[in-house]
Amino acid sequence: MKYIGAHVSAQGGVENAPVNANEIGAKAFALFTKNQRQWFANPLTKASIKSFRENCEKFDFKPFQILPHDSYLINLGHPEREALEKSRDSFLDEMQRCEQLGLDRLNFHPGSHLNAISVDDCLKRIAESINIVLDKTRGVSAVIENTAGQGTNLGHRFEQLSEIIFHVEDKSRVGVCIDTCHAFTSGYNVKTAEGFAETFKHFDEIVGFKYLKGMHLNDSKKDLGTRVDRHDNLGAGLMGEEIFYLIMNDSRFDDMPLILETPDESFWEAEIKKLYSFVRK
Repeated sequence: MKYIGAHVSAQGGVENAPVNANEIGAKAFALFTKNQRQWFANPLTKASIKSFRENCEKFDFKPFQILPHDSYLINLGHPEREALEKSRDSFLDEMQRCEQLGLDRLNFHPGSHLNAISVDDCLKRIAESINIVLDKTRGVSAVIENTAGQGTNLGHRFEQLSEIIFHVEDKSRVGVCIDTCHAFTSGYNVKTAEGFAETFKHFDEIVGFKYLKGMHLNDSKKDLGTRVDRHDNLGAGLMGEEIFYLIMNDSRFDDMPLILETPDESFWEAEIKKLYSFVRK
């Protein structure tokens, strides 16, 4: 079964996220458990945790349908020790918040070498960061998001995702989230049926579908291989709708959160309905 949703607001408290998701007809959702542009935030209150869990139960959202995202500030491959430790501490805080909320995965951008260390050293540093945090937490998987490869960001090639996973000690608690816009602008031509088949055959060979724990469904304002991260609403960008039709009719993408991060949230309800209409009867 397909679980479509969007990255909804948690303004006023994380307990509002499942309510907001239900209002747009979502069967999955993503959220920030704190302000995504701050390193740290006040701890979650017992009341907020209780209300979040109750609202998830009320609207039938189970942990595998929810894909929280960490702060944009975190760089688990940072070349400087002080900044690296700050990123690791913040990532640990994010994972612990997921534990408290009863969630089973946390989506994050892997990191950037900032032209200060080699790609290989940065990938190993990211894996080391994951290992440190997994050792201090229980029940939550670290879900690495593919990137567009903008600037010095890593994770834009499947081989880089695979290399990080290779160095993670507990492979039962690591996964991958594929963003369609990022895949396209990083050079994977997923907009055609042939390119889609080739891309995900390659993904399965290099990473493996067993590690796929979620997707972000976004069109792109930028063209193939530009390595620029600019999302667009479905059908409004340069990818077209065929890729989303293919995803909706491919069982390899069942039973995981498929999350819209398209820029105009007023279209989310309609986009969710459109995606479900693509399913062959």
